[in-house]
Amino acid sequence: MTILTLDTDMFQAAAPKGLRAEATGLTSAQFHSRYCAHGGPIRLGEWSPAGARTAEFTATLEFAGHLRTVVATGSPVAAMTSALYEEGYPVEILQFHQRRTAEGTATFVQCECNGRRGWGAAIADDGAESTVRAMIAGVNLLGVS
Repeated sequence: MTILTLDTDMFQAAAPKGLRAEATGLTSAQFHSRYCAHGGPIRLGEWSPAGARTAEFTATLEFAGHLRTVVATGSPVAAMTSALYEEGYPVEILQFHQRRTAEGTATFVQCECNGRRGWGAAIADDGAESTVRAMIAGVNLLGVS
């Protein structure tokens, strides 16, 4: 699992227009703190992509004291949405933006859960891992349980 150190100015600049507008006036550190939350009721434990030739991955998620392993082939959005729903987080992805940067793959998702909306963001070497991390950040930032 690779959590990248990043040039947060570049990361913020890669964000979609709606998120950049919402984040106007934030410093890079404030942007990272607000949209890339690592704390909350959901945490990514282990991450294991199957390899470059397949779209399979395994993610171990921690939900308030218990672990759940998600194994999926194909879309990490679909796999995570299903896993989150089964754990009581009926998340809907309203917007999804992913860009390759010099730092890695940056993912930005606007989530809705229980009538609340917010953005989550992440960057990682792997696009699927970046997606999973952004979705977790988005749900955690909504403060839903």
